Amino acid sequence: MSKDPVSRRQFLNYTLMGVGGFMAAGVVMPMLRFAVDPVLEVEAAGNFHATKLKVSDITSEPQRVDFKYEQTDGWYKSDVTQTAWVYKDEKGDIVALSPTCKHLGCTVNWSTNKQHPNQFFCPCHGGRYEKNGKNVPGTPPAAPLDAYPTKVKGGYLYLGKPQPNPYVK
Repeated sequence: MSKDPVSRRQFLNYTLMGVGGFMAAGVVMPMLRFAVDPVLEVEAAGNFHATKLKVSDITSEPQRVDFKYEQTDGWYKSDVTQTAWVYKDEKGDIVALSPTCKHLGCTVNWSTNKQHPNQFFCPCHGGRYEKNGKNVPGTPPAAPLDAYPTKVKGGYLYLGKPQPNPYVK
């Protein structure tokens, strides 16, 4: 036995403090993890997504390419489908443009307006873009189409996240 025995009051005080500490940790830890986890998450550099388009099939005429990838939001995983307009420019470089109009977010299509062939056309408000994604002055879009960074791997095209258009000067 110890020379300083624990009184009933001290025992009850230690017990309540211990239980209270565990309860407080149970409440605080999930909130702390919720705040810290996104900061510690490592994102893959580049984060490119595969398409089914072979690089040898890309021509100077823009063609629509749909691609899918899995997206994780917190603990929820979902399949996302995105679209790009892909072609080769005069130098033979691959250009991939987002089909999202910068005016109101409608989807643009290639060469669908008979009055203005060889341009991207937004049917919502008559917005037009040149082949490189530059917005045509006097039409509703105030900015050029975004561009996807491209990468070739195994003969297939891979696309990254849309970024401001580097092809427009």
